Amino acid sequence: MLFIEYPKCTTCKKAKKWLDDNGLSYTDRHIVENNPTADEIKEWHQKSGLELKKFFNTSGLLYKSMNLKEKLPTMSDEEKYELLASNGMLVKRPVLVDGDRVLLGFKAEKWEDSFNNKFIRE
Repeated sequence: MLFIEYPKCTTCKKAKKWLDDNGLSYTDRHIVENNPTADEIKEWHQKSGLELKKFFNTSGLLYKSMNLKEKLPTMSDEEKYELLASNGMLVKRPVLVDGDRVLLGFKAEKWEDSFNNKFIRE
């Protein structure tokens, strides 16, 4: 699995703890130091079944300062992929990629459902 995070993000820390607590192995990737490429984002978007807007960190300062709420509706998907690839802080995080499974953000219940509740809690 590939776990893409911003280490200072509290949601990312919770997700990482959840992965560790459930004994799941993953490759960790810093979203700013190693930003996803446009091709990666396109692939993840297609696998996720989510609308592309869900890939944007809509609560982030950069999103707001760029006035993307107004701009995104007029942009093509290709332009959105390039924009997301231009700065990791624009991407909703964490991102977990495991084969065809792509999870954005972290909600323990959703992640447990995605993994079919196959975890034993101590």
